Amino acid sequence: MGYFREATGIPGPSGFGSASTAEQVTDGIDASLLTVIITGGSSGIGAEAARVMALRGAHVIIGARNTEAASEVKQSILQSTPSARIDIIQIELSSLKSVRAFAEKFLAMDLPLNILINNAGVMYCPFQLSEDGIEMQFATNHVGHFLLTKLLLDKMKSTAERTGIESRIVNLSSEAHMTTYRTGIRFDKLNDKDFYNDKLAYGQSKLANILHANELARRLKEEGVLNVTANSLHPGLIRTNLARHSIAFVGALQTATCVLWKTIPQGAATSCYVALHPNIKGVSGKYFADCNESKTTSNGRDELLGRRLWDFSEKLVTSA
Repeated sequence: MGYFREATGIPGPSGFGSASTAEQVTDGIDASLLTVIITGGSSGIGAEAARVMALRGAHVIIGARNTEAASEVKQSILQSTPSARIDIIQIELSSLKSVRAFAEKFLAMDLPLNILINNAGVMYCPFQLSEDGIEMQFATNHVGHFLLTKLLLDKMKSTAERTGIESRIVNLSSEAHMTTYRTGIRFDKLNDKDFYNDKLAYGQSKLANILHANELARRLKEEGVLNVTANSLHPGLIRTNLARHSIAFVGALQTATCVLWKTIPQGAATSCYVALHPNIKGVSGKYFADCNESKTTSNGRDELLGRRLWDFSEKLVTSA
């Protein structure tokens, strides 16, 4: 039923589906009191999410590796929404030093923080280690966002406490989490070039995004923090420059599954829905697709794997 609904665009229980756009799922929502950080907001669905958030009145902070491209996005948004509030801070998610610098710059701005959308990512890269010695897809897609969330979490807690408005953390994952290494996360062979497979490594990093959100949600609940939520999502199949490392493979996949592919406005819909929609108030530790709750693999629901990943990630960000 999931693939049928995705192919046809039939709305799910939320009233939205795969054909819904980011503007449609946020129609009528006033975000003028909110500050939003979006990583990877210089292109693709991140740029579209930034545009729609700004359209709804939010103060948008674009975290981008390429600040020139982010500036072009900002100018484009200002042309259509002159009242938009947008700032840009440089960030390279594969560099823990850069992530820390981003957090320091943002916190120095003394702004509230209501929403963190961990959107940036790389896909199907040839084997490479980050400057911190971590496999590049895992470093960029998971570890950088894990550290960023850790550094900004107290700000999100204090914002929610002071304003009475729920803070939301949104991790962009993928249905690719279904295709990973047999053990889910290869903790002992994460950086082993001989065992590296670009597709499985991508799936591993996307599984980590889900487990991170789930474990964070569990810890917040255990801590008694009910006004900060964490969820993950699959944005859908979208043709963006994320596929630049594997154009032939993605092209073949698009040909075989053409009815499942979305436009960029449709691809940004679930991110904006989970970040802004009142239907999601109080919902935490869930996985969404096409603006509706969805199911992950058993690995994505494995609490022990999530706790092990959390401890592993803590060691990675403190040792570098």
